[in-house]
Amino acid sequence: MRHLNKLFVAALMAMGLNAHAQDENNPWAVSFGANAVSTRFGAASEFGDQFSGYFDAKEHWNILPSVSYLNVSRHIGQGFVFGVTGSVNKIDKLVTRTPGTQDYMVSDPGDLSYYGVDGTIKYSFLSMLGTSWFDPSLHIGGGYTWIDEKGNGTLNGGLGVTFWFAENVGLSLSSTYKHTFEDQAEANVPRHIQHMAGLTFKFGGKDTDKDGIYDKDDLCPEVPGLPQFQGCPDSDADGIQDSQDDCPNEAGLAELNGCPDRDGDGVADKDDQCPDVAGIASMMGCPDTDGDGIADNSDQCPNEAGPKANNGCPWPDTDGDGVLDKDDLCPEVKGTAANRGCPEVTEEVMKQLNEYARTILFNSGKASFKDETLPVLENMKDILKEYPQARFSIEGHTDSDGSNALNQTLSENRAAAVVTYLVEHGIARDRLMSVGFGETKPIASNKTAAGKAQNRRVEVKLIKE
Repeated sequence: MRHLNKLFVAALMAMGLNAHAQDENNPWAVSFGANAVSTRFGAASEFGDQFSGYFDAKEHWNILPSVSYLNVSRHIGQGFVFGVTGSVNKIDKLVTRTPGTQDYMVSDPGDLSYYGVDGTIKYSFLSMLGTSWFDPSLHIGGGYTWIDEKGNGTLNGGLGVTFWFAENVGLSLSSTYKHTFEDQAEANVPRHIQHMAGLTFKFGGKDTDKDGIYDKDDLCPEVPGLPQFQGCPDSDADGIQDSQDDCPNEAGLAELNGCPDRDGDGVADKDDQCPDVAGIASMMGCPDTDGDGIADNSDQCPNEAGPKANNGCPWPDTDGDGVLDKDDLCPEVKGTAANRGCPEVTEEVMKQLNEYARTILFNSGKASFKDETLPVLENMKDILKEYPQARFSIEGHTDSDGSNALNQTLSENRAAAVVTYLVEHGIARDRLMSVGFGETKPIASNKTAAGKAQNRRVEVKLIKE
């Protein structure tokens, strides 16, 4: 018996170190303690007789005051547990009833040995009741019992309760009625009740990451975590589990999915192109001081509103004519909005050009200029430069002397000569065209020398778009 007691103590020490709550997570349990056998044998072995002295421990119970039973059980699902129990006792009280009477007599049979091996299926009502400490149960099963080395098989049934005073340790109480089917006068083991009281340690749960949360309930079974996150970690301790934290290694804000916001502008630092300066979300966290829709870090004029096309700066108006350079065809010459920033060629200007043109002198019968004509051409060039977007037609005319064909060619060549001079002196070629009309458009009579002199002329016409 001393050896058996030492075995139970060793089991207590081993199981107590690693025990956990018995359920799907912790399926195993070990119970041990003392047992009592209520022996109303002989004539008192009917079912009703067994329970009539249920609470009369002093008169009816045989108790071995030491560790005298060991139970090993395993949770098999849905509140059911399968277990095997071994027990020992000594029978030093026999209770019998005098036939034909209600009188009971207690006798000493001389310390009969008692051994039992039983298998049970137990159903726990713990989950049904919704408690964590009060665990009533029912059990059924069968086994074999020996009294003084003679035995019988039994069909067992009973009830019990465990009071869980810690997560993995409880006080267990049970009573089991063991029924034999042999004639009681001839049975080696009469029907009887066995009571047990002891400690239960439950264990066997798998906790791979050792975070105190069993793998079955652990959403992150291989990474230590926290109970409030079902075993998942919160590395930066910001109250947001890593799996839902966009910045798991930096403490942040819940509204930013766990990411920090140093400048407090509502844009997470990871998305903020200006994380140390408060800005606006539409500018990726950067400010827009001048409110022109261009972030300051991309705005060449952050304090002055301007279009994106000009890098955030206002368009210049170099000539101050009210037409912005980007729209001004003559950005360095004052003009009018109607003429897209260029000066408009007035009738006075055209009059002046034609006054100069009519004084152009050519060598007789040629398209070359006389020397005194060069200042006139320079004056025409200067006027044309004032209107850089205007286009002009240079027209040549002759008198009627000579053939029509000769006069036509001469008029074309003289008009072209004027164009060539102006282009060579800075006027864009695409602004000028030349045309000759020969003797077809006289402005005076060709019968007089004075009239012919007027007809030999150059005229300037404005080309309107």
